[in-house]
Amino acid sequence: MPVYNKLVRDLIPQVIEKSGGKFSTRTLEPAEHLTEIKNKLYEEVKEFQETNNRQDALEELADILELIHAALPIHEATYEELEEIRIAKKEKRGGFEEGIYLIEVEDE
Repeated sequence: MPVYNKLVRDLIPQVIEKSGGKFSTRTLEPAEHLTEIKNKLYEEVKEFQETNNRQDALEELADILELIHAALPIHEATYEELEEIRIAKKEKRGGFEEGIYLIEVEDE
């Protein structure tokens, strides 16, 4: 039996069960849940980096967004609050749409 030891989506046990598989799971405590969200986020970002087409990129971005949604309650925050912070930062420093790549800054 393969050993995964990683965070999975909530319905994965039912998917495994329906296919006749046997499995074991446990529910993570909040601190370890956040650690595993961070680990999974890293994994999904790596997978996003490896995408070569629109559909795969959107699938990985959806996974990243789902992990962000999962992390918010652990920080006692809402998506609306996160969006407000995102907008405030964008208004102050801009977004990333223009693709500006900083090469160097000359010392004075």
